[in-house]
Amino acid sequence: MSTVGYLGPKGTFTNVAVDAIFDSVDTKGYRTIPECLDAVNNDEVALAVVPMENAIEGTVHLTVDYLIHQVDVPIIAEVVIPIEQHLLVHPGFTGDLKDIETIHSHTQAIAQCHQFIHKEMNNAEIEYTSSTGEAASIVQQKKGSHAAIGNILSAEEYGLKVLRTSIHDYENNHTRFAVLQKNQKPVQMKELTANTYKTTIMVTLPSDYSGALHQVLSAFAWRKMNLSKIESRPMKTGLGNYFFIIDVNQPYDAVLFPAVQAELAALGCQIKVLGTYPCFHVEAPSLSTEKTAE
Repeated sequence: MSTVGYLGPKGTFTNVAVDAIFDSVDTKGYRTIPECLDAVNNDEVALAVVPMENAIEGTVHLTVDYLIHQVDVPIIAEVVIPIEQHLLVHPGFTGDLKDIETIHSHTQAIAQCHQFIHKEMNNAEIEYTSSTGEAASIVQQKKGSHAAIGNILSAEEYGLKVLRTSIHDYENNHTRFAVLQKNQKPVQMKELTANTYKTTIMVTLPSDYSGALHQVLSAFAWRKMNLSKIESRPMKTGLGNYFFIIDVNQPYDAVLFPAVQAELAALGCQIKVLGTYPCFHVEAPSLSTEKTAE
């Protein structure tokens, strides 16, 4: 049976993404994104699922940079899930917001709830964790005046109580997760209908000259290829050196993409296809009334 690695432990949003798209697979949670990506790169697991981008906080740069600089594993699918952040406490906690002294969670989860924390819990200390699942695990062990920010799965997994529901600052909060596989072996996925298809490529310019990026984008524009995202990231070779990650809203084909690659190569650009894949939008687990204190 195939094993899927994910950013763990149990109860993370990445765990939710894995459960949403896979059937009949073993799963293994890793404490950090690099550990998870190393695992699939070293054939410890058949696939890996890691967060790529959040609608509020943007790109998960650790994931992108590690895929570019440290491992060579293609993206084979994308899953998008709605993100609902809840304030979780130990079931024995009987106080209110003012009684919570420490909030535990991942940096992105904290940032997604910045206004709630600022207005409702300004005196609480913040302790950052490697994942929302780890934050829930900490609160389970510490009890007392500690709280975690996480999802309903982590509340159920660690037996926590939901003190406040939906504390994220913006309603349209979604996260994109990348599914990565080094060896293209069949793995059982649920029968889902793809919302769209994407091809993600990396482009490195030959040098910083006037109009260079315009020339790159023109290669897609006149072929009427729609770009849903373009982002620059440092090459880590010195100030001012960047590469570009470009998402094209169509699968890789035998005509348009090779022509684009040839045109960009003629300009002196380096091109790498990071993956061509289906994109799935799925629902997150719902909140059960018996788990909330409201």
